[in-house]
Amino acid sequence: MDIRTQKTFEALFALEDIRETLRQTLPNITNPEEEHSIKEGVNRVRKILDDIENGTGTPEVRKIADSIDIRSREENYINIQPIQAAGRLTPEARKALIAYGDGYSTCDACRKPFRLDKITNPPVAPFHEQLASFVNMDVARVVPGARRGFQAVASTLVNKGDSVLVSALAHYTEFLAVEEAGGIVREIPLDENKIVTADATAEKIEAVRQETGKLPVLVMIDHFDYQYANEHDVKSIAKIAHQYDIPLLYNGAYTVGVMPVDGKDIGADFVAGSGHKSMASPAPSGVLATTEEWAPKVFRTTQMTGDLTKRKFGVKEVEMLGCTLMGSTLLGMMASFPAVKERVKNWEEELKKSNYLIDGLLAIEGSRVVSEYPRKHTLSKVDTTGNFDVIAQNHKRRGFFLSDELSSKGIVGEFAGATRVWKLNTYGLSWEKVRYVVDTFEDIANKYKLKVNKGTSDENKLQIRNSDKKGDYSNGYK
Repeated sequence: MDIRTQKTFEALFALEDIRETLRQTLPNITNPEEEHSIKEGVNRVRKILDDIENGTGTPEVRKIADSIDIRSREENYINIQPIQAAGRLTPEARKALIAYGDGYSTCDACRKPFRLDKITNPPVAPFHEQLASFVNMDVARVVPGARRGFQAVASTLVNKGDSVLVSALAHYTEFLAVEEAGGIVREIPLDENKIVTADATAEKIEAVRQETGKLPVLVMIDHFDYQYANEHDVKSIAKIAHQYDIPLLYNGAYTVGVMPVDGKDIGADFVAGSGHKSMASPAPSGVLATTEEWAPKVFRTTQMTGDLTKRKFGVKEVEMLGCTLMGSTLLGMMASFPAVKERVKNWEEELKKSNYLIDGLLAIEGSRVVSEYPRKHTLSKVDTTGNFDVIAQNHKRRGFFLSDELSSKGIVGEFAGATRVWKLNTYGLSWEKVRYVVDTFEDIANKYKLKVNKGTSDENKLQIRNSDKKGDYSNGYK
């Protein structure tokens, strides 16, 4: 770990120790012992700050609570891990974690009707309204991940034996949500390009009707699947579903928060998004949004009465189990939201970076992109069986040689030991970092005498570098 990163963590921890002393004092009163503790803490912070400024010192804190390593991956490396890229917290979210880390901190000013989406201080209620507007739906709730959105919808609509259509590339949590509700998953087959089409959806609906005598009760479809990050024709699929009066759940785990999503334009009845995967939010967090038609059903309130006490909790929403996200998880999501709203406007720029990196990998002879190409997402699946895996066969470190080479250059996140088929994600990386990653892969290829094809890719890189020197970024590569 870079000593400045190490010392930055130590400074934060030292400040927390001071904070703990202040928490133990009487309101606005400190005794001599507490004053001494605060002064010692301040002197320690000053020393650590000097080390940060000068790049000096040695590590003094290696573990949290004696057993938890300090996580410095984002500070010390370029992280291309496929599911972490769009979940990196903003500075504002990290500040919210510090200020609202206590378990029920969200509930400080909770008043009747004692429900999360009604809290006004902090501004949780307005945030719910903003979330619905963000995806152009009518009503939204925060949930512990997109999967809990799937669960809420399935629990509402699916009865025992009901069929639910999902993609042949659907995430396992869609299966679990249907299974928990007692339903049966029916997979829509892929075409030759590993894409789910409207025609295939219609054929599957008819097949289910012929087999069971009933229509499916729900279609759950991923805009971009998690296996290849291929784009599926969700808008046309929604039209087909509605022709049969079947509601559609739009799985936006890889879209809500990274690219513009318009639920009503898509034709979605439900939009599920992942906070920790795509909204720069702490885990577990997410959003479930719906229309005015479906809100009374999926956000229904409890009607049950206690047989002895006659207690009623009518304001509590059944599928939400009352309240969902509390404390720092929710506040971190809220703190990142202004930046998230802005960054979705830059999706085309993120795609350029993604394709630039993939082009760089393809320039290494033997590489293939398994996902659709050109890329329509920053998450990609690549096949390096024809180059890096060839090296791995005779290397003493086998497939881990690639991880070793990348980490030695400050790049992490590829599946350790994988040199055949693996995934990566460029989302949120600067052009400088994307270029560095491409150059590093090509340097590794050169080191092991793999052929790097010269041509358009190199010409593009040269043009970008020249533009950088001139300060001219009109070509879109900055």
